[in-house]
Amino acid sequence: MRSMARLVDGSDQALVEVKAVDDAYPLYGELQSDPPFPKEVLFGKQEGAYGAVAPDLLFERLGLKPGDRLKLGNATVELRARLVNEPDAVSDGFGFAPRLMIGQAALAESGLVQPGSLVEHAYKLRLPEGTDDAALKAIQEEAAERFPQAGWSVRNRTNAAPALSSNIERFSQFLTLVGLTALVVGGVGVANAVRAYLDGKRSVIATFKSLGASGGFVFAVYLAQILMIAAIGIAAGLVLGAAMPFAAAAGLRSIIPVPAEGGVYPGALALAALFGLLVTLAFALLPLGRARDVPAAALFREMGFECRGLPRPVYVAAALAIAAALAAIAILVSDQRRIAAIFVGATVFSFVVLRAVAVLVQVLARSSPRLRSTALRLAIGNIHRPGALTPSVVLSLGLGLTLLVTLALIDGNLRRQIGGSLPERAPNFFFVDIQNSEVEAFATLVSAEAPNGVLDRVPMLRGRIMALNGTPAHKLEVPPEGAWVLRGDRGLTYAAEKPANATLTQGAWWPADYSGEPLVSFAAEEGKALGLRLGDSVTVNVLGRNVTARVASFRQVEWETMSINFVMVFSPNTFAGAPHAWLATLTDREASAADDARVLNAVTRAFPTVTTVRVRDALDVVNRLIGQLGTAIRAAAGVALAASVLVLAGALAAGNRARIHDAVVLKTLGATRRTLIAAFALEYALIGLATAVFALAAGGAAAWFVVARIMSLPAHFMPGVALATVVLSMVVTIGIGLAGTWRVLGHKAAPVLRSL
Repeated sequence: MRSMARLVDGSDQALVEVKAVDDAYPLYGELQSDPPFPKEVLFGKQEGAYGAVAPDLLFERLGLKPGDRLKLGNATVELRARLVNEPDAVSDGFGFAPRLMIGQAALAESGLVQPGSLVEHAYKLRLPEGTDDAALKAIQEEAAERFPQAGWSVRNRTNAAPALSSNIERFSQFLTLVGLTALVVGGVGVANAVRAYLDGKRSVIATFKSLGASGGFVFAVYLAQILMIAAIGIAAGLVLGAAMPFAAAAGLRSIIPVPAEGGVYPGALALAALFGLLVTLAFALLPLGRARDVPAAALFREMGFECRGLPRPVYVAAALAIAAALAAIAILVSDQRRIAAIFVGATVFSFVVLRAVAVLVQVLARSSPRLRSTALRLAIGNIHRPGALTPSVVLSLGLGLTLLVTLALIDGNLRRQIGGSLPERAPNFFFVDIQNSEVEAFATLVSAEAPNGVLDRVPMLRGRIMALNGTPAHKLEVPPEGAWVLRGDRGLTYAAEKPANATLTQGAWWPADYSGEPLVSFAAEEGKALGLRLGDSVTVNVLGRNVTARVASFRQVEWETMSINFVMVFSPNTFAGAPHAWLATLTDREASAADDARVLNAVTRAFPTVTTVRVRDALDVVNRLIGQLGTAIRAAAGVALAASVLVLAGALAAGNRARIHDAVVLKTLGATRRTLIAAFALEYALIGLATAVFALAAGGAAAWFVVARIMSLPAHFMPGVALATVVLSMVVTIGIGLAGTWRVLGHKAAPVLRSL
């Protein structure tokens, strides 16, 4: 449970996650403390105080050291050691406050557990060795059959931490999609590399054809070579990928609260190899098909494969079929196929749009007026000439930049909401576990300490949805946006009159003196996700008793205001006579940090069993978590950008022969090195600018959809992200472009002119 731990002299206090353990704890693993005392010493009563352990965070927050004492409710506890390892921390879920671990005797003396208190009891069973999964399932089924109204949530070793497992699956899927993005971007590099390789082999291909070799023979020879090269690259990638978990386990041992052990998974490696092979084939077939149909005379006469148009239909069909197979496998192996399908569709759409952007840039360059600046005129000509780098650069760099812009805007909007908008609208405090006998005295105290504040209070119980329209909750298939309502306990309340912040979207509120069948008002968005309609039944388990109510109305709930909101509000007769506590909020826009501290101290002193949550502190915790998650996600997305940069470098290499030809001819006609460098720099700058504009437009639209439509939060465009994107795009394109061009400019003119 959450509670307030305060210094003995009452000068300071902190919110803590209290965990009271028995003599059998822990059933698995080892409770580690510093100093390493046995449990009898850690939690036993000595000199009038029970023992406790806590992590460094609590010691630092309250300026304590081992041996200091705290007040927890009505009990005095002594912090005898620092908590180093809590073996079952992961299965207990996420906490907003530092852990305070005590014995059950200390909890009983604290007086924190009252009728209606927000406390969770967990019973953990260690079964005999050799108990298989079938026996575990049988135990769960028997427990549900013998105690149908207990409202238990039963988990076993196959799903000990469902929330954590779900989050890991989501992040794993994100990494998979990022990896596929990098592979697809790398596919563009494959196409460029194949084109450059075949361009270098043009005389060999011409010789083959002159000696009577068929186009199919040429295609087969170079396809075999490309597949052999790809096999080497795939093998190297598999070796690195298999080694990564072991390196990560060693590096993250001090961070992850469970043993991180690497392993080799043949299925995952085989899937990765298949993805690599399909990407290679999908992007190599088109340039190979073009080379197949180029006549020998053209190969001797021309510098490369700048021919336009598509290869034979059979090659186009084969490439499309392989791409479709790649997309189908990506969707089928995904845990959330809808998200994977959206990703695949977005990737295809991005390819089409980026190709259109490249064509548009070339059309604009071709139709631009004649300029007096020689360097700028050359740059614009290079953008639209045959074999130009424009399509490759826009496609490869555009995908990576769009992904980064999307993630940066989502992260920035969340930070802005949590760090700026939410604190302005949210209450200053939440007060939990106010007992019925204390609620009036509590209101009087808060009114005296914060005369300008607004105190809202409502009764609150805890309950779990057991069934909808008679169908057990665990058998329902609902989308993720509604699944959280069925997971775990929910806060419940009752009200005779419609709350002031409630807006009905359907149905009507019950009369103040209503005494008929139990009724419930359901949150509209969540009710829609669960498939509920007016008149449907909802069964909840409260205090071990199942209660069924009929849906009388739906309400629009604005969760982002962080005011008192509930998914379900019941008619008062539903829980008549049930013991419960109260929930309250205090909102005071004019209060300073000192005012908040005074209120917090006064409430903690007068009502030690009331849990006080300062909203700004909770938002700071969430903001830090979002920052850490955002850093991890951007680092993963950086893989796609790195692939884009490598593809960009490959595109430059693919066009080196044409660049050398142009540079030599221009130098022969009198162009200086400075003029050529300026022309190439302007070319790369214009292409990079066009790519950045697209990335901003596409990334901004994607971020707006996620923030406004999925998260239901205000979406804002952030100029800082836009500027950083433009600068990054320009630096990457100009830097890599000039690095590749510098070597081109150093070629002697005579050898090149002799080969013309």
